[in-house]
Amino acid sequence: MQNQNHVAPVSAAPRSGGARAGAGTQARAGAFAGLDPVSEPRAVRWLLTGIALAFLALFLVVPLAAVFVEALRKGIGFYLASLTDPDAWSAITLTLSVAAIAVPLNLAFGVCASWAIAKFEFKGKALLTTLIDLPFSVSPVISGLIYVLLFGAQGWLGPWLQAHDVQIIFAVPGIVLATIFVTFPFVARELIPLMQAQGADEEEAARVLGASGWQIFRRVTLPNVKWGLLYGVILCNARAMGEFGAVSVVSGHIRGQTDTMPLHVEILYNEYNFAAAFAVASLLALLALVTLALKFVAERHLSAERGLLDEPADTRAAAGTPAARAAVTSSIS
Repeated sequence: MQNQNHVAPVSAAPRSGGARAGAGTQARAGAFAGLDPVSEPRAVRWLLTGIALAFLALFLVVPLAAVFVEALRKGIGFYLASLTDPDAWSAITLTLSVAAIAVPLNLAFGVCASWAIAKFEFKGKALLTTLIDLPFSVSPVISGLIYVLLFGAQGWLGPWLQAHDVQIIFAVPGIVLATIFVTFPFVARELIPLMQAQGADEEEAARVLGASGWQIFRRVTLPNVKWGLLYGVILCNARAMGEFGAVSVVSGHIRGQTDTMPLHVEILYNEYNFAAAFAVASLLALLALVTLALKFVAERHLSAERGLLDEPADTRAAAGTPAARAAVTSSIS
């Protein structure tokens, strides 16, 4: 009895300390909850907003408006004639064709790389993650020179290519390769964090039910990352159509053959054909505006998607796994 009377106060001490700590935490939380997160005066908020809007107007809205004004200065007839000129039309079709080749290839690479990095552990994983960011740190001109060094007439593979009558530099294949190099990180960089945050609970549930790898990807993984995938494709496509530095090195500037839209704008501007140059530039600006609108829609869905993936794993699994099971079960049946 004496030992029990002696032990009781000792065992109660941590409980009282924990209660005091909990009470202190609740008091601090209540104090912070009462603070206004936006405590700046109204004038300061209006000033900061005005500075941001003025900056955007000066460096974005006004230049874009100037492009369209200059493009239409000589009338709509001259504008349409500039866009339907054979050299301009060749540049437009080449730009769209290169993007149509580069974007699907980068999409396939991005999905495979992000799946491997997010779902598996293997030697060289850190190196692969680092190499994905390489185009962000290398100048596009340098990337173009790399391909000239490899595939040019005096390059490492140049004699072999000439012997087999294969031309890469100063031809469309070189433009495609340069475009792929500068755009391949975009899809992977959007998918990797989403797949890592998704976890493996839903995929494991689908695997237990007997779903194949393709069914798991199509029915479970893809619905969770589809907006991130679209966001990466949009950025990749925008960069592919607007790339200048790397393409200018490997294209050779052959009018009507290897000139993309950015290169054609430069040629027309250097020839003092300003109206035609701004006409083609306005088409690039329109494509940029469409990309911006799609990017805005994708960002809204992507932020909601990331918010869902940031929920606790137990909550997300409880909410998502039944749906995944139902989807996989329906696909199997």
